[in-house]
Amino acid sequence: MKENICTIPVNEVFEVHDGCPICRMRDIIEAKYIDYITGPAMMEPDIRIETNRAGFCERHFGMMLTCGRARLPVALTLESHLVDVREKMLGKKPDKKVLEAIEKLEHSCFVCEYIEPHLARAIETVCLSYKNEPEFRRLYESQPYICLSHYRMIIQCAKKPLGKEFDAFAEVTRRLVRKYADSLQEGIAQFRDAFDYRNAGKPMPAEARTSIESTIEFLTSRPAATRQAPETKTGENH
Repeated sequence: MKENICTIPVNEVFEVHDGCPICRMRDIIEAKYIDYITGPAMMEPDIRIETNRAGFCERHFGMMLTCGRARLPVALTLESHLVDVREKMLGKKPDKKVLEAIEKLEHSCFVCEYIEPHLARAIETVCLSYKNEPEFRRLYESQPYICLSHYRMIIQCAKKPLGKEFDAFAEVTRRLVRKYADSLQEGIAQFRDAFDYRNAGKPMPAEARTSIESTIEFLTSRPAATRQAPETKTGENH
């Protein structure tokens, strides 16, 4: 697989001030691999071996079906994968080894396996840009937030490229994440207080209305799968 398939335009990603920039980089990598695996790559023998072995998680199966390409590539990938499953897991009695193989498949995904290492390399570029480019440093520090799981990942990836500047970078990043977590805590509290009978009839603050979805996205790195609730007044059933 060509390494440049997942080249990330880091500066362009950080010029956008909307949500977590590491999530945006993750989404770029994810979309490129979905496009790759539903295109000509499906016919490459080495790729077919890997997709047979790892399969796909529910999320990435769904993305494969909605990426805009024809369904035939997905069908051909599934056909090959099913042959592998039937031969290795359903062609013999369900002993311990077979059950372990099925369990392993339940927790594996071809796309997931590629996201984290490519994202780690993109984060290394972020760290080097922060270290060497003052303008990028300002872009980084002005981000609205970094989600919790990518906060963990960026701190783990930053020590080697940043060297002596790691501690200062880690503290800047911690403050960025903590400031957003504080605002989420306030929004959740406002949402809770809106149900207090003493606030009956008062409009719910806008931040409070989206606080649940925003908090879920911060904690999981993915938007909450829910529909927009209708507007209501405080003191009613929100």
